[in-house]
Amino acid sequence: MTAFGARTYVRRHEGFSLIEVAIVILVMTLVLGSLLTPLNAQLERRQIDETQRALEDIREALLGFAMANGRLPRPAQSAADGTERSANCTTHQDCTGFVPWVILGTARADAWGKLIRYSVSPGLAQTGAPIALASSGTKRIRTRDPLGAPILADNVAAVLISHGARAWGHTIDGVDIPDGSSTNVDEDANATQYGRTTDPFYARTMSQLVSSPGGEFDDLVVWIPQPLLLSRLVAAAKLP
Repeated sequence: MTAFGARTYVRRHEGFSLIEVAIVILVMTLVLGSLLTPLNAQLERRQIDETQRALEDIREALLGFAMANGRLPRPAQSAADGTERSANCTTHQDCTGFVPWVILGTARADAWGKLIRYSVSPGLAQTGAPIALASSGTKRIRTRDPLGAPILADNVAAVLISHGARAWGHTIDGVDIPDGSSTNVDEDANATQYGRTTDPFYARTMSQLVSSPGGEFDDLVVWIPQPLLLSRLVAAAKLP
């Protein structure tokens, strides 16, 4: 082999060509993408589970407060003050706000750093007017069947809401999360209509499809049925 031929051979094998580098980058991108997708799904599942547990813990704390005081607590003073509102709330709007996390000793935010909403039936949170056997909850919950028809549950004492990862909510840093969608009508109802007597909250299967009945939805909703509240008060000897 000539010296010229030897030099040519060395040049051909001293590094990758641009095409080879591009192929390697493409393969690495595909591999990393396939790894990140399951990791993101696992993270989202953990956040949902963590938030669900927090909501259930708060529900138990609310029931414990009622067993000790004969009534449910009012919402927090503000997004920055987790003590209970001092004045009795007499309307659905006044009885809706954020969880009074200080008096309950619970988390105040969900796994996405959004404050957890709390709405209580006005007649069940009055100082000096303990809950009676004849008391009734005035909150309402709706879900949707596969065809989109709303199904109603009434006589609900109180409702807890996490607005989920995406639209709506108020962060612990005082930032309002914008809606960002025109099709998530059930989420809109949970975020903007909770202060009206006749408007229900929605609790349904999560979906990112705009074509889902009620639009895309990632809210987590937990509530206290009135019969459950009364049974706990009876067990605590707060009711005969």
